[in-house]
Amino acid sequence: MAATTTHRTRVFISFDFDNDVGVAKLLGGQLRNSSAPFEVENWSMKEARPEKLWLADARKRINRSDVVLIVLGSETWRASGVLEEVEVARELNVPLRQIIGYRDLSPKSVPNGGRVYRWGRDNLETVLDVPRRSAS
Repeated sequence: MAATTTHRTRVFISFDFDNDVGVAKLLGGQLRNSSAPFEVENWSMKEARPEKLWLADARKRINRSDVVLIVLGSETWRASGVLEEVEVARELNVPLRQIIGYRDLSPKSVPNGGRVYRWGRDNLETVLDVPRRSAS
């Protein structure tokens, strides 16, 4: 059996800080799971910050990322922070993907946020299979 090689995929997790921080933490934990066939460096924001500092820091982190993964909850589609992060990712040409964060939810997608996937190991592998980009 051939050994599989993994590369570190730099992921920025975007989520509605007011409503979905718990599920975003669960996703971050699953992405770090050592039995997963991929390795992830999580560049997402983990704390609330003053607006001016937050946006500058988010821009730096998104620019270092290979993909922005949006966790979809019921209000994510209109969360101002998520919408700003999507705009930054599009400016920087960082691929965007959306993953539904809750089993029994069919949320609205974030405008211009990329393809929507259901949360599952196979889908995470698909979502994270992005070409490595060089940070500028």
